[in-house]
Amino acid sequence: MSPPRPAESRNDAELILANRGFYESLWARAKLIGPERFNTWPLLRELAAGAPRRLEVAPGLRPRLPLDGTCFVDLSHAALHRLHARGASTVHGMIGALPCADASFDLVCALDILEHVADDDGALAELARVAAPGASMLLSVPLHPEAWTAFDDFVGHCRRYEPARIVAKLADHGIRIEHSAVYGMQPKSSRLLDLGQWYLTHRRERAMWWYNHVFMPLGLRFQKPLQWRAGLGATQGVDELLLYCRRG
Repeated sequence: MSPPRPAESRNDAELILANRGFYESLWARAKLIGPERFNTWPLLRELAAGAPRRLEVAPGLRPRLPLDGTCFVDLSHAALHRLHARGASTVHGMIGALPCADASFDLVCALDILEHVADDDGALAELARVAAPGASMLLSVPLHPEAWTAFDDFVGHCRRYEPARIVAKLADHGIRIEHSAVYGMQPKSSRLLDLGQWYLTHRRERAMWWYNHVFMPLGLRFQKPLQWRAGLGATQGVDELLLYCRRG
């Protein structure tokens, strides 16, 4: 059997259906975790404090920017309802057609989203459109197409990026990488991933109990501290990168 490969042939409608089917159900059962619980917080807290106009796209129930003062755009009604209940400003929308005015944000955050959309150039164009000149932009992307697994398919990924490709794509939209950090919480065990996929597919209620009460708390507890490095940095063996960029 040949190994699974990135599914860039899927169109936006197919990807939206796959992502909505997975994440709407996930967020309906998951707990909202505040941004201060993640290892991104020490890096993003100061950035957020210096940016009065903030946007986070597709946070689900894992926002990385402060709930107070940030505009959150998501496709999931379940996630938006929970964020709004905690006092956040929420708008229903998609990364490819953001319901926001041009140049209206000083800080734009879109983590774990570009790999989910067929038209990533359209998504980057929208992020660049709503970012003010000189705005900070925070993105994360999975790397190396050869590292593709069935888990990528399961969670609705469309692609993994060659490092040179993401640099070029960002540059095409006037976005320059200033710093990066090795990032990601994906388990290393393929057996654990396979077991998790089976339970999420066939025993979702039980799977969500374990996710909320065991796996997510353990994942948060054992997060490694993140550290900025200049530019893209070394990428060999790196599964995912957090990118700190500037809008040109």
